[in-house]
Amino acid sequence: MKKRSVPSARMRRTVTRGIVTTTALAVALGVAGPGAVAVGATAEASTRAAGIGTTDTQRVNAAAVVRLDPTADVLLLSDYDFIHALWQKARDAGELLDSVRVAAEQAMFSSAPADHVTFIVTGIHDAYRLDQQRERDKAEAERAARLAKTQALQVVGIPSTPELLALGDDNFIRAVIKHEAAGPEVRAAGIRALAGEPAEWREYIVNGVRDAHRTDIANELKELEERDREEAERQREAAARKTAAALFRITATEGMLVLSSDNFIRELIRQAPADLHGSELYAAAQRAVLSPSPQDWKAFIHTGADAAYKLDDENRRKKAAEADRRLALQIQAAAENGGVHPGLVAAAKKALAGTDEQVAAFLKEDTQHRLKRQSIQSLAVNRTGWHIRQSTVDKGEAFITPVDSRSPLTDREDATWTIVPSLAGLPGCWSFESVRKPGHYLMTTVSSLRIKLAADDRTSAFRTSATWCKRKNGTSAGFVWGFGPEERWLVNDLGSLYAVTSRVAGWIEKDGVWKVAPPLAP
Repeated sequence: MKKRSVPSARMRRTVTRGIVTTTALAVALGVAGPGAVAVGATAEASTRAAGIGTTDTQRVNAAAVVRLDPTADVLLLSDYDFIHALWQKARDAGELLDSVRVAAEQAMFSSAPADHVTFIVTGIHDAYRLDQQRERDKAEAERAARLAKTQALQVVGIPSTPELLALGDDNFIRAVIKHEAAGPEVRAAGIRALAGEPAEWREYIVNGVRDAHRTDIANELKELEERDREEAERQREAAARKTAAALFRITATEGMLVLSSDNFIRELIRQAPADLHGSELYAAAQRAVLSPSPQDWKAFIHTGADAAYKLDDENRRKKAAEADRRLALQIQAAAENGGVHPGLVAAAKKALAGTDEQVAAFLKEDTQHRLKRQSIQSLAVNRTGWHIRQSTVDKGEAFITPVDSRSPLTDREDATWTIVPSLAGLPGCWSFESVRKPGHYLMTTVSSLRIKLAADDRTSAFRTSATWCKRKNGTSAGFVWGFGPEERWLVNDLGSLYAVTSRVAGWIEKDGVWKVAPPLAP
């Protein structure tokens, strides 16, 4: 077995704490009988369960948003606990309910009952409408991306097939530039796009292929013009009409190519798909055909249709980007209110100060989960650079030890936690999920106040045991477990971690102060 870089918790306790007896430690920790904490917990739960300011109808309507089964037990939850149940369903749904999840988190950060009522009655529905709009915008963007590929193929003269359209953007570009119908500039522009970022691939497909093909046609006609000016002009007009028709997703027939310019535009309007009727492209065609000037007709066919199409594409991008930025701002505000995700706040600010693509990347579900990773550093004077970690060798017992960026990856992962809203649904409280062992959380119990890592068995008892509430500890911050007078502070004792009562004078102030630090294993 590979030698461990840090001695086991058992060995450290044997060496450093051999003279402390179990009985003496129990007295120092202030361990009460099971009844004491159970009474406190029951009183707290009873108080919260009474906090219902919403009707069954309002709850059923809210539950329907996240497909939560409104059983009798669910309808009897306090407003806060009911929001927590909604939050869990929204979180499990992923990107589909991002706005609902964030809005629920913001509601849970508040201790005002009126805010909880507002979320259940109207807030969840407002957030759901945002999610629905984002999904519609996303579907429209995906549809537009597929149509852009079809149009690119049509412009160049490459037969469209389901296999080609199913390719990713980069492989689609490779297929285009390898096709015999692609001209020199289409190939050159494609190679340049492939050397860039995904945004440049998309731009090539949406506009670049068309622009490059236009250049190829212009070069060919320039050579032809030296021999036959009239034929060159005829081909130039035909190429412009074919390109304009492709923007309307229409294949121009020979009959359309010989129509007068105004009648050609009328034919484009007549055959335009229904979804284009509200577009700038469609409106520009209408304006052109209503003009009495042949120059306006020709301008639309040669340049106006292209400009209007690009404006439609830009408007789609802006709309999606604005929705993404609104959601990113929501996430930033929720993280700032929570106070335990400085990394998420910093990443949100950085993304919002950057490009639309950076905001979209920030919003990805896996990115969001990863950005909730933090490490928890001790602020005890003699424990500088020590972080909370767990030890599989020691049956999941938690302790603090020096860990930094030079430590082995396994040690850094053991000292990194995904901080999620309290599994027990307590406002202002959190649960610490192991990065090394997903689904396992830092927890303690009444019978054993030693802190350890354990798997979530989805019981109420476990979720209470894995809930930690942030509290002010002198001029610093600490975490407590339990309720009311029986709450216990997370402290270290010579490296081992315990939950102790505030009756232990001086210990909490000295060894129960913590800082949420950047993740040691990003």
